[in-house]
Amino acid sequence: MNVNNSEQLIDNAAGHPTRRQYPSKLFVEVTTRCNLHCPMCIKQSPGNGIVEGDMSDKTFARLAPAFPQLDALILNGIGEPLLHPHLERFIEKAKNTMPAAGLIGFQTNGHLLDRKRSRSLLRAGVDRICISSDAVSEDIFQTLRLGGNQEAIETAVASLHDAMRHYGRHISIGVEFVVMQNNVHELPQLVQWAARKKLGFIIVTHMLPYNKEMTDNVAFDINTDVPLQIFQDWKAKAAADGVDIGRYFEVFMKYHRTPDEDRIVDYVKQMTADAWAQGILLNAKNLPRLNAPMIQQVKEAFAEAEEIAGRKGIELHLPAMVPTRTRRCEFIEEGGAFISWDGNVHPCYFLWHSYRCYLGGVEKFVKPHSFGNLMDQNIQSIWNSERFSSFRNAVLRYDFPFCYDCNVALCDYVQFEDFEQDCYISTVPCAACLWCTGLFQCLR
Repeated sequence: MNVNNSEQLIDNAAGHPTRRQYPSKLFVEVTTRCNLHCPMCIKQSPGNGIVEGDMSDKTFARLAPAFPQLDALILNGIGEPLLHPHLERFIEKAKNTMPAAGLIGFQTNGHLLDRKRSRSLLRAGVDRICISSDAVSEDIFQTLRLGGNQEAIETAVASLHDAMRHYGRHISIGVEFVVMQNNVHELPQLVQWAARKKLGFIIVTHMLPYNKEMTDNVAFDINTDVPLQIFQDWKAKAAADGVDIGRYFEVFMKYHRTPDEDRIVDYVKQMTADAWAQGILLNAKNLPRLNAPMIQQVKEAFAEAEEIAGRKGIELHLPAMVPTRTRRCEFIEEGGAFISWDGNVHPCYFLWHSYRCYLGGVEKFVKPHSFGNLMDQNIQSIWNSERFSSFRNAVLRYDFPFCYDCNVALCDYVQFEDFEQDCYISTVPCAACLWCTGLFQCLR
């Protein structure tokens, strides 16, 4: 299905989440405070601009008109939801007016989930809890979750099972695993552990490095799938002819090249022309740097985890190993709105806070994209505003470049915070976002 046809189908579907009068999903950040100091977290990156605070009762109450129309209410953001003193009150208030099939859930590091708190949450009406657990080995766990320990996760899971037995009520319990090079080998063991603990689902997501020091630990390649396949095909063709196009950047700027070096340049020109004929840009600098052993390690770990999950009956959500050119913004397409603790309304995780991230050897500056504050307007007015509606429509066209396939990435158009338009003249700041390419997942 091409982009225009996809957009047309949505245009013709009056009941589609993006066309409804209220959001279908609300992601509500109840706090930005946290009790751990995980190195891959946005809060631990320099210059992140995160202000600590809790959502007030008054701000949460401003969301009430949307509750009767919600498919899901997800109560988490940057911080640890269990630190909010009124979390159960928020759950109970929303549950009383949400549809019977509506789901309320949140993600937690689990370190505050004891027997008493678990029962309190079930009594309030929570439906799904996702616990962050990035390792089974205690030494790796403590490296990734500073201030935490694996024993707390064991206690949290046991406490939730106790609460379910106590109330005779089942809720969905699962874990999120942030995959990195130094823990990907732990994933199959985590699936085995989850099966023993009778968990229902596992969400696996890649790490978005907010800190430059974390870039060497990413477990995915930055080049999108189609350019990568073109490169691999031409690399194999050249290798069969005794030419290593991986050396291109060593030789293409030479004033005097050897005949063998000329052949390298000629093959790359042919490859580039082939890609251009398909409407594809190639990042000739990044493509030869593909870490094939790392990709193979991730592939094998994913395959083993998938086999175990299938055998044990666990719902396993795996991310892509390279970004796909078939974009899909699930946040927009599923009718999501993101509410920060101070009441500002945003479109997605990527544009929720101010931060820096590091991908493909370059630094990307992001600032929050807000369509209004709940203290100034109600949620329906913000959702149906011309500005928010136009933004959703523009995203659904997916008419923006693939920045990391470009040889000049990141250019001044998209690198800095004060975004105006990209090189396609699109005014949505999504060209450098990889959330819609299959790499990152979250509780939805």
